Amino acid sequence: SLLKEGRRLKAYIGVEPSGLFTIGWMIWARKFKDLIDSGIESILLQATWHAWINDKLGGDMENIRMCATYIEHCLEALGVPRNSYRTVYADELVSSKDYWSLVLKIAKALTLNRVKRALTIMGRKSDEAVMDFSKLIYPCMQVADIFYLDLDLCLGGMDQRRAHVLAIETADKLNKKKPVALHTPILIGLAGLGRMEGSVKGEAIYEFKMSKSKPETALLIHDEEDEIEKKIMKAYCPAKMVENNPILEICRLILFPEPDFTLKIERKTHHGGDIEVENYRELEDLYFKGELHPLDLKKAVFMALNERLKPVRKYFEHTAEAYELYNRLKSLTITR
Repeated sequence: SLLKEGRRLKAYIGVEPSGLFTIGWMIWARKFKDLIDSGIESILLQATWHAWINDKLGGDMENIRMCATYIEHCLEALGVPRNSYRTVYADELVSSKDYWSLVLKIAKALTLNRVKRALTIMGRKSDEAVMDFSKLIYPCMQVADIFYLDLDLCLGGMDQRRAHVLAIETADKLNKKKPVALHTPILIGLAGLGRMEGSVKGEAIYEFKMSKSKPETALLIHDEEDEIEKKIMKAYCPAKMVENNPILEICRLILFPEPDFTLKIERKTHHGGDIEVENYRELEDLYFKGELHPLDLKKAVFMALNERLKPVRKYFEHTAEAYELYNRLKSLTITR
């Protein structure tokens, strides 16, 4: 119905500058590019104050702002030019009295329990014992971001769903535009669910998402060839298991959405010989039936992912500011 209105739509993605860019973030980056390419006015909200509230990068605002610039370089390296979207810093929002009046009106329209249930948007549980009061303001700020920027569409991972629902539910009460939410899947870490397999349902799976605070289970867009190989070869990937298999998830969410992608699997003749898989369903079927060995799958995914990340490494090697920011961030302790 929005498209039928015939006006230019406005969308955003809110990102906490919180550390190094994992391949999981490539999912929303691709969708952000799709919005830009479709002619939608697209905004990258650098959620600096939100990251500070959430204790990211040790709560050091200078490091958080440095990370924000680094994220823009990452998007550029992934094919999303900085001049194709508008960047808004949360610093601009919090300096406005109109913004804070919105935050208060939103808080007035919500119950305390409703806000606490939305804390999962921060990667936190509603019953965390050690939590300062500012974290209860966070969900109201995220809703205020949406209303203050007058957005038609909110892009975010599935773990942001509760904040977007709050915006939709409070829009009528505050006489604000009701946004449409577009949610991208969450990529699980390389350790998978492990012993929790089968017992984790719904939003609980977000605790297992690929995170830079768990570097041994995360692939970064900067990882060198040997690092990618080492991490993938150690990854959880049981034979014939297709649900919550991190290697298959990389294929489904990162590799196959690339235009004209084909997964080339090299095997010895007595193991079936080389094959080329043109879509994810075909790959999943082969793996489920046991016609593809985990090691052969891992080798193919390593080669394909390494090829995809070569332009990113090249960009950071040849862009002085990006290279410096990456190295400075790499030396910092990444916090959950």
